[in-house]
Amino acid sequence: MPLSSSPRHLTVAATVSVVATLLIAAPARAEQVDNPWLDMRVMNMAHSGGELEAPTNTLYAFERAVGLGSDMIELDVQSTQDDQLVVLHNATVDDTTDGSGTITDLTLAEVRQLDAAYNFVPDEGTVPGLPDDAYPLRGIRTGDVAPPSGYEPDDFAIPTLAEVFERFPDTPINIEIKGTGTLNVGSFQHNARLLAAFLVESGRTDVIVSSFNDIAVSTFHNLAPQVPVAPGTAGIAAYFFTGTPPIEGTVALQIPVTLNGLIRIATPELIARAHGDGYAVHVWFSGTAPDDEATYRDIVGDCADGLMPARPGLLEQILDDLDSVRPGQPGIDPCP
Repeated sequence: MPLSSSPRHLTVAATVSVVATLLIAAPARAEQVDNPWLDMRVMNMAHSGGELEAPTNTLYAFERAVGLGSDMIELDVQSTQDDQLVVLHNATVDDTTDGSGTITDLTLAEVRQLDAAYNFVPDEGTVPGLPDDAYPLRGIRTGDVAPPSGYEPDDFAIPTLAEVFERFPDTPINIEIKGTGTLNVGSFQHNARLLAAFLVESGRTDVIVSSFNDIAVSTFHNLAPQVPVAPGTAGIAAYFFTGTPPIEGTVALQIPVTLNGLIRIATPELIARAHGDGYAVHVWFSGTAPDDEATYRDIVGDCADGLMPARPGLLEQILDDLDSVRPGQPGIDPCP
């Protein structure tokens, strides 16, 4: 899911506009089949591996989050100049690494040299421009600093999606299709096609594919219909405002806490409606609400099936404190 600068953060007017467009070709509501993702709760879906606790979208972050108890990894995919899928949120490498340039202008070999922990500040996330001593993990990738015990310099690089799949064969993965810009729909479609081919070859279906761009989700679903999806911004808005059913293949609605801080999206009423319609609900934060204890407890109490925290360690503590039911584990269901 996106950072606070993501194009998901639409104005209300823009959201209504895309809803109107979607409604023109809205499908009739289909009868829901059994959805196994409704039984996968309550999930800690470490957002980018937990970008406030570890360098975003790195193997180090993912390993750390899974080690803490996260049930699912959430990540973003872009593609390089040579059409290799890499795990990266932004269209450029400038913010998170010691390099610069648009990802589509760089080869995989060039991308792999970069230090993906270069601008990581503990408890603050990616914050460029501070004194060098603010970045305790800077230089591990390049061999200038020794890695923490159990980790390698490669764990602090921009990983390929293939590396993540190899490292985590049994951990469900939520993949958001990114592109080079909101208006460059073709870049989203290109990455959707690459991802569909990758997942078809992998054979894995313990995956949910999403994107804020609904065309990307549709393109992906047409090529890999066996892989579960979550609708984009327009699909979520249409469901929220009008009850229009999302795209075929949808297993979960992945929603922000609020829309631009103005409209509460993650409400008990919406979550109950989604459950009644056969969809799991996963809630992301990313600037739509604080990543703090009060908000996490609030969303758990609202009966969400999964949370995408920037602080997966904090969420683990809360779920342990609640003795909450977890996927495949006994516990107390916050919403029996």
